[in-house]
Amino acid sequence: MQAPVRVLKDSLKRESGSKVQHANIQASKAVADIIRTTLGPRSMLKMLLDAGGGIVVTNDGNAILRELDLAHPAAKSMIELSRTQDEEVGDGTTSVIVLAGEMLHVAEAFIDKNYHPTVICRAYNKALEDAIAVLDKIAMSIDVKDRSTVLGLVKSCIGTKFTSQFGDLIADLAIDATTTVGVDLGQGLREVDIKKYIKVEKVPGGQLEDSKVLKGVMINKDVIAPGKMRRKIVNPRIILLDCPLEYKKGENQTNAELVKEEDWGVLLKMEEEYIESICMQILKFKPDLVITEKGLSDLACHYLSKAGVSAIRRLRKTDNNRIAKACGAVIVNRPDELQESDVGTGAGLFEVKKIGDEFFAFIVDCKDPKACTVLLRGPSKDLLNEVERNLQDAMCVARNIIKNPKLVPGGGATELTVSATLKQKSSSIEGIEKWPYEAAAVAFEAIPRTLAQNCGVNVIRTMTALQGKHANGENAWMGIDGNTGAITDMKERKIWDAYNVKAQTFKTAIEAACMLLRIDDIVSGIKKKQAPGAGQAPSKPKIEEEGDADNEQILPE
Repeated sequence: MQAPVRVLKDSLKRESGSKVQHANIQASKAVADIIRTTLGPRSMLKMLLDAGGGIVVTNDGNAILRELDLAHPAAKSMIELSRTQDEEVGDGTTSVIVLAGEMLHVAEAFIDKNYHPTVICRAYNKALEDAIAVLDKIAMSIDVKDRSTVLGLVKSCIGTKFTSQFGDLIADLAIDATTTVGVDLGQGLREVDIKKYIKVEKVPGGQLEDSKVLKGVMINKDVIAPGKMRRKIVNPRIILLDCPLEYKKGENQTNAELVKEEDWGVLLKMEEEYIESICMQILKFKPDLVITEKGLSDLACHYLSKAGVSAIRRLRKTDNNRIAKACGAVIVNRPDELQESDVGTGAGLFEVKKIGDEFFAFIVDCKDPKACTVLLRGPSKDLLNEVERNLQDAMCVARNIIKNPKLVPGGGATELTVSATLKQKSSSIEGIEKWPYEAAAVAFEAIPRTLAQNCGVNVIRTMTALQGKHANGENAWMGIDGNTGAITDMKERKIWDAYNVKAQTFKTAIEAACMLLRIDDIVSGIKKKQAPGAGQAPSKPKIEEEGDADNEQILPE
């Protein structure tokens, strides 16, 4: 008998074979169970303590998972799922996790029977293709111009969120904001950049009903000299700069030696004249408002206020871009390059208002703004954060509709239709792949089942009734009304989902399930390799003695 050969270090733990798959499936199911109760209109909220000690109260799948700190590698990759979903389409973060968890759950039985994971994955991928085909079949196109349809759609997407109790409020805000910043690319395509051109400003105080979409931009700044400069200008001419209006100091320490005393005066005068010439170049264009991203010295401020021009300094670059988009100005890098075409005249009103105890500058009533600010008001900070998350989802949905105006039924109806069709098709599949394929079909029912669970109705009866309705693949629009748990026609209730959200959900969930199933080895306990000579205790700073000052460590090559 040979002596056992040790390949891996003792500190490493290695699990392999079906044990790993079971562990992965358990971990993913655990993640899915955390999220499961937050699906649907009757969903529960989760309260989390985040790293900073603040609280997050939310039922947005992505927001919850972002705050969780997990140890298991498979659970971590589940969290990535909802993140991708959030970045790609912005909605359906919860469904993705529930669906992926269910897919893995049904795969467990096959792994027990010693199916090879690749067989299961092959069947799943086939099921995915067929599911997308079903989606294409039942999707219906809508007219983006028709506001009530889009409103119904966005509302059903936010129906599951906390703000649904405020009726159309958030949906309206989202549609207004996204239609404002939409840019036509030609060929009927529209590009909506939510991140860059829609700014959400949260100001605690007031009521939620005071929230609105400004036809323009609002910034958390006041004019430089509040007493001297106008705080309300109608139809302002706006100049945006991204250069400092102050005397350029030397890049590094500059020493000037002055022999005569008068030279000092000359030096100061030169600085003043420089600033004056810059201000004169700007004032040639008769602006009413000058905004710069950099500093603005007292002297420049004096010249500008003497000419009756309001000025705002040290603005964020992103805000400056938004103002440029809103009022049609061009951001200028050097004052001597200013042209008439760079002056923004699109804004109808500039005013500084005090909200709470801070001053905000509004540039509003723009003619054709391509950027906007959503002003959210509300009683508390936590509430505003939650509203902002909901608004983010709503805007993503509105954006998806503008990009791809196709709808599928919500309320679990889509999943049931897909499930029924796949069950029919599974009879025509040959060989061993048939069973996992059928299991995938059953797994799709997780979504309507969870909806029913969260409503508190009798799950088994509701599900059998629904399966009966969907069995032959027609009445694709029958689903669960998430509020009452009754089985209704989704077309009448206006419970819809965006096509690309659903397609993305299915794809992400199944691909992730396949990926986790194909892992058959987990090696954990790998330490980072330390740089040689770094010593075992990096926590104590190493003090250089004079003796070892010529050591190589000081100058890493």
